[in-house]
Amino acid sequence: MNRPSVDDPDVSPRDWAARAAWLSYVGGLTQDQIARELGISRQRAQRLVARAAAEGLVRISIDHPIVACLEMERDLKTRFNLDRAWVSPSLGPDADPVRGVAVFAAPVLEGIFQSDEPRTVGLGTGRTLRAVIEQMQRIEGAHHKLVALNGNVAPDGSATAYEVIVRLAEKTQAPQYPLAIPLIARTPDEYELYMKLPHVQASRTLAQAADLAIVGIGQTSDDAPLFVDGFISEAELEDLRSVGAAGEIAGHVFDMEGRFLDHSVNDRTMGVRVPVAGMPLCCIAAGRKKVTALRAALAGGLIDQLITDEETARHLLRA
Repeated sequence: MNRPSVDDPDVSPRDWAARAAWLSYVGGLTQDQIARELGISRQRAQRLVARAAAEGLVRISIDHPIVACLEMERDLKTRFNLDRAWVSPSLGPDADPVRGVAVFAAPVLEGIFQSDEPRTVGLGTGRTLRAVIEQMQRIEGAHHKLVALNGNVAPDGSATAYEVIVRLAEKTQAPQYPLAIPLIARTPDEYELYMKLPHVQASRTLAQAADLAIVGIGQTSDDAPLFVDGFISEAELEDLRSVGAAGEIAGHVFDMEGRFLDHSVNDRTMGVRVPVAGMPLCCIAAGRKKVTALRAALAGGLIDQLITDEETARHLLRA
């Protein structure tokens, strides 16, 4: 699937104005960089950004759906049997994809907490979720509940740097139910000990009954978050890959078919394994390094809703 040309008669000028504005206001690209990204002159890039501002497309976000992204949303839903899909415009090959998807995903999460119907929302951890929550506006959502899907204690005993439930509680005023335990126990005996604690049992029970789970996804390459953040050793990572590890959600590792591995790391992962039957799972992820894990999770039907960017979507939709 190739990106449409700026001169394609099937793509409206407003689409290109919106895309140029996204690259400028969200991506922070200069007009020369926008011109290179879109394959147009600097003067034309300048006119497109000016048009977006003049026509009211630019607010905090770009208030115009880009046709190419809408088509990818439709194709993702059809190909992978998703309930919902959201695709943000790409910021270009040299930009951090998390930056764009965070700005794009924040209003989606805001909509969840603006609902009048009380919800219990299960939350994973990670860099992407933290970036999204940082972009959210403050909302009155005290009638909702937030519950952690996995532990928030780093191997050295400190709170993990990418725990998000506290920050989201600040943004929404919703009560929070964290899991104040390590993500992965060091031994089976330690696992059993933690599982007997009343507060752990209560939080896990609440998490298993959540109305919605919101997670990121982890790759199992050399820069696997589980390894980089010290939750597993290099030997454990290599052993996981030797038996087909493709990705992880909330610390639970799965293979290319989206099947959770029968492995000692999974046996010691103390959070709730999602999806739980009847609980929609919304995954927010973008970037080429996430493609293998996303493709595997989609193959296994682990994800019901996906928020990503068009570059990632393009890779996922390739045969």
